[in-house]
Amino acid sequence: MRYAVMVPTETGRAADPDWIAAYARHAEACGFESIVAVEHAVVVSRYSSEYPYDASGRMELADDCPIPDPLDLLAYLAGCTKTLGLATGVLILPNHHPVPLAKRLATIDRLSGGRLRVCAGVGWMREEIEACGTDFGTRGRRTDESIDVLRALWAETAPEGASHDGEFFRFSGAMSYPKPVRPDGVPIHIGGHSKPAARRAGRRGDGFQPLGLHGDALQQSLAEMRRAAEDAGRDPDAIELTLGHAVTKIDPARAAKLEAAGASRIVLAGSGAADLQQQRDELSACAERLGLAAPTATAVPAAGAAR
Repeated sequence: MRYAVMVPTETGRAADPDWIAAYARHAEACGFESIVAVEHAVVVSRYSSEYPYDASGRMELADDCPIPDPLDLLAYLAGCTKTLGLATGVLILPNHHPVPLAKRLATIDRLSGGRLRVCAGVGWMREEIEACGTDFGTRGRRTDESIDVLRALWAETAPEGASHDGEFFRFSGAMSYPKPVRPDGVPIHIGGHSKPAARRAGRRGDGFQPLGLHGDALQQSLAEMRRAAEDAGRDPDAIELTLGHAVTKIDPARAAKLEAAGASRIVLAGSGAADLQQQRDELSACAERLGLAAPTATAVPAAGAAR
């Protein structure tokens, strides 16, 4: 089992370079596999879209919470760490043009030594997606095509270059370098709670992260993913499953239940504490419970020392 930690965006400190660098380095020292950054290009005040992962219909982040661009943040953390995996969760693909995105992702992956993983989704906030210039109703088809474009540009196609002729994107003879470290490109996992998300994971994903699903709903989603994979001639067992839990609550017994459900990775959300020392202590305690390489808790370095 691999354990990842979310960037604690809700603390308001994710864009503080010293704070987030110290957090990431401590997660790496504790033996966590990767760190996961969320995305919202904008949060539209008084949005009317319904957040699907809370009964209130509102996400837990304040409208004015500092949410750094996940790719810029991960590029920064790549330079602050040595082995920690770098992941998005969830990158909202309809907000991006896949041609420049392919270059950005490949660059981060190459400069980090192949540490990047992308978990992508279609997004739920209509106002945000429309502000980025995309029709909300076509975001699913656009996402599918964007995945195809990314993989076409990452493939080794010299000397002819890559070509694509789709509904939203068209190009021919495109040479996009550098390539990602792995021959198959940056792993693309699909995040979401809907049947289309499960089918997308089965047809196109290297992995699947069902969001907000438990019990029968989770099993139905996994069955949908497996059917889609088989229909597409793919091996559903080769699609990695990532599930979520909490840093302060996960223990071997809970992890075993998620593993029994098929998970090979657990992404852990923090407590939301803005105090860096508390966050570090929670990571250390979690790593100790799980049998990871938890270091002895140390004092928070003085401002400016984290880098």
